[in-house]
Amino acid sequence: MINLAKSAFHYNRRKIAHLWLKLHPQVKVIGITGSYGKTSTAKAIQAVLKGSFETIITDTNLDTVYNLPITLLKIGPKTQIAILEYGVDQKGEMSKHLNLVKPEIAVITGITPVHSEKNMLGSIAGIIEEKSQLLMALPNNGRAILNFDDQRVAKMAQKAPGSIITYGAKKGFDFYYDQVEISKRGTCFNVYFKKNSKTINKKIHLRLLGEHFAQEAMAALAVANVLGVDISLACRALEKMAPLPGRMSLERGPQNSFLINDSLRANPASTIAGLKTLSRIKHQGPRIAVLGEMGELGQYQDREHYRIGQLVGQLKNINYLITLGPATKKIVQGATKTGMNKEDIFYTNNHQEAARVLKRLLKPKTLWYLKGSLLKHMERILIDLAGETVACQRISCHNYYHCRECADLNPDLKRSSINKKDKRLNRERLKN
Repeated sequence: MINLAKSAFHYNRRKIAHLWLKLHPQVKVIGITGSYGKTSTAKAIQAVLKGSFETIITDTNLDTVYNLPITLLKIGPKTQIAILEYGVDQKGEMSKHLNLVKPEIAVITGITPVHSEKNMLGSIAGIIEEKSQLLMALPNNGRAILNFDDQRVAKMAQKAPGSIITYGAKKGFDFYYDQVEISKRGTCFNVYFKKNSKTINKKIHLRLLGEHFAQEAMAALAVANVLGVDISLACRALEKMAPLPGRMSLERGPQNSFLINDSLRANPASTIAGLKTLSRIKHQGPRIAVLGEMGELGQYQDREHYRIGQLVGQLKNINYLITLGPATKKIVQGATKTGMNKEDIFYTNNHQEAARVLKRLLKPKTLWYLKGSLLKHMERILIDLAGETVACQRISCHNYYHCRECADLNPDLKRSSINKKDKRLNRERLKN
């Protein structure tokens, strides 16, 4: 009975949200999809638009099924732009989202084999087929803004009925960048685009760590240009953006170390981007990669973990590799195969063991990178390093909330400490 009531509630909320959007025809919808970078791209787009338009944006924590209607119901008489993430991990989900709201501008960030398990999207082809529907839903006068650094996205361009705007790192794209420099203060690069047949060049200093944020900045600038926002103002807005917690955020670690905390999500593309940042960032001192498992890769699990290991072995400056969980044995194999010293590689069975290895390796000025899928709860390593009790031995857990809120982690906590709000968030947060 309770489940039926909840289903009826969500069904009616979607109906009301759809009607509410129709009552506000002034709202232009920007839809963002892809296997990675959706949230950061949405935040970048919001940053460049909010000085010129009244905007609303989807919540960073909620599943799209709940997120889209909740966001649409926030539309007010002054709202001009709705920036919406279209997340999908099941076949037919995109169609359901599009029945609720179709975009006028669509952004696709990239494709990687996350959510490719048989009970999800099944394969890379299935991922592309599902996400392509966002482009196909565009009106004839719509705009598709596509990351052409990703060949899979480039091939999706033919699905769009309207005009295409390309972005990436290659000269010749509509928006492109070069001369990337990464330091602990952020990422600096040049951006180029054409306006009135003239090539415009701007230098941008982001507070965000990693070249992949340059890509997301390109997408945001492309949207700004379409909507007539002054590019100089847009660039300054991007430079004010702060990193999101757990998404390449630079933090003080134990033993006066520097931590690049990227533990909130993990897929092949984002892991590659993070490791390249660890290798390239200006730093004097040891560098350690601490990698948990990447989830929901289906048939690609072994191949993608092995590929990550190969990259670690090929990159310069990464002194030590610590991995956690059975799937990361392939990371170890890949790193060993490409020449990384076996004595510098540590496979661990649980978070406590990984923390013990780190305690031995961490020294002042060490730079370390923490990465793993949300349900692998890499935050337990940080809790352990802080000297707190970590009783739970599981390396994967179905709970989406932070481990500090879980009675299984610390026996001193009462289960009642996880209140109803936490449980609701656990059900509704994005899967990874």
